[in-house]
Amino acid sequence: MLFAVQMTVNLPPDLDADVRAATIAAEKEYAQQLQQSGEWLHLWRCAGQYANLSIFDVPDNDRLNDILWGLPLFPHMNITVTPLTRHPSAIR
Repeated sequence: MLFAVQMTVNLPPDLDADVRAATIAAEKEYAQQLQQSGEWLHLWRCAGQYANLSIFDVPDNDRLNDILWGLPLFPHMNITVTPLTRHPSAIR
C-alpha cells in the first residue's frame, strides 16, 4: 500500500543541544535504513519549513504505524497520512 505522509517537526526551542543532535542523527539513520529496505520510497524536503513529504510502500496500516511511531522525532511531529491509490488516467 502506498501512503503520502506529511511530517512537520516542532522541536522545543529549549531542547538540550546534545539531545537535539543525537535525536536528529538517529532520525537520519532510521530514515536511511527504511529507504534502503524499500519501504520509504521518496523523501522530499518542504522548502522553508522543517518538514518533509514522503511516500511509503508498506504492506498495511499497521506497518506504517510502526514505522511512524519508531521515528526518533515522532514526539515532536505533526503528521498527516494520505492513503494513495492508482488514478485511472495515470499512464505510469
